Amino acid sequence: QLQLVESGGGLVQAGGSLRLSCAASGPTFSIYGMGWFRRAPGKEREFVAAITWKSGWGYYADSVKGRFTISRDNTKNTAYLQMNDLKPGDTAVYYCASRRSAGPTYDDWGQGTQVTVSS
Repeated sequence: QLQLVESGGGLVQAGGSLRLSCAASGPTFSIYGMGWFRRAPGKEREFVAAITWKSGWGYYADSVKGRFTISRDNTKNTAYLQMNDLKPGDTAVYYCASRRSAGPTYDDWGQGTQVTVSS
């Protein structure tokens, strides 16, 4: 089982930027891809972005496309989420997750990091 630790959350004003990191440890050879999800107060968890580990190909939810960029550093077993032009609606706990295959299921999850965007 992978251990995932997120960092980089915090409080930022609207229009600002943050970069989240997700460091993986354990059987990192098993990573097929990683993703970022978020849960806002009173709402369901939603998909934000994902990346395939080998190719680095990323894809995004429409709500963040053009503002967020997902990337990874295979040498550090770390995924990143660069978030620009943040909006109050981006306020949520952000979670990273990993998957071991091309299927939709994510196998391991981090503990989450809070992102708060003030207006």
